[in-house]
Amino acid sequence: MKNLMKTSVAALALTVGANAAAAEGNLVLYHWFEYMPQEVLDKFTAETGIEVTMDTYDSNEAMLASLKAGAIGTYDLAVPSDYMVSIMGSEGMLDTIADGELHNKGNIAPEWVDVSFDPGRQSSIPYQWGSTSFSVNRDVYAGEIQTTDILFNPPAELQGRINMLDSQGDVTALASLHLGIPQCSSDREQLKALNDLLQGAKAHWASFNSDTAKEVLVSGDAAAGMIYDGFNSKAREEGANVEYAFPTQGYIAWMDNVVLLKDAPNRDSALKFMDFLLEPENIAAITNYAAYNAGVTGVSEFLDPALAAQPEKNPHADAGNGVFIQVCDEATQAVYDQIWTNLKK
Repeated sequence: MKNLMKTSVAALALTVGANAAAAEGNLVLYHWFEYMPQEVLDKFTAETGIEVTMDTYDSNEAMLASLKAGAIGTYDLAVPSDYMVSIMGSEGMLDTIADGELHNKGNIAPEWVDVSFDPGRQSSIPYQWGSTSFSVNRDVYAGEIQTTDILFNPPAELQGRINMLDSQGDVTALASLHLGIPQCSSDREQLKALNDLLQGAKAHWASFNSDTAKEVLVSGDAAAGMIYDGFNSKAREEGANVEYAFPTQGYIAWMDNVVLLKDAPNRDSALKFMDFLLEPENIAAITNYAAYNAGVTGVSEFLDPALAAQPEKNPHADAGNGVFIQVCDEATQAVYDQIWTNLKK
């Protein structure tokens, strides 16, 4: 969500650098693309002597696939979104942080401590939170945009010029909001309606890309597209005449979290980095870079005052609710996985 680092190209492509870093005084981080300023990593190394190796991914699902393919035991920390923390925990991929192991745990903002996806923060700390919706180039389309019709029943000006995130959870959740149905429906008619909606809308979409969601709007290759709120503010800063929508049907809310992975080869280094990120000045530097929001108290004095005024952080009066992506039971998820597989064919 998000300075562009090297992207992991496949689930089995575990880097030589990551394996080499599995030693005392090192840290191996698995992170989203364009989501960590190098100066923060440099500061951590200067303060601790711990060298950081970072590989990146472009979706929660890509990260999960890589870990399940054998990367557990290679990386120390990953940065999944809320629903993915639940999935990783249920699959035994996370280590437990014992009481007292994080000296700065008390800095977590109260509303982000006892979260449903990791009650009491047994395996994670907050990283950044924000929203996922879509943006429209106002040089191309001047009409009403506060509706998910922009993606699923687009006006002529936008047809064939829409980029969707390559993220099953985000796309299907937004489509469910559009239809007014539960995210984890087991109703056959609702599931058919969801599949029909996505297959019909696909004819109007140009691409599925997460890592270039900002770039295609800035370049004009896309006239509209799903995007994270911080990415949209960066697109505006780079000169794109884009407006971020808070549709009346609702939008996606999310929190990304740093998790301690099972069999982390550099566990002590990982805990030191988590403590480092819980210091207000350090996490504020990430917020100022990424243009999202921190889940730590005491950050306000370190934040760029302009962040609070960004339109991406201020939903209009008629905006629908922000909803977190839900975790479905195994049988229901299998149906959604098939819908997504068919959509991507």
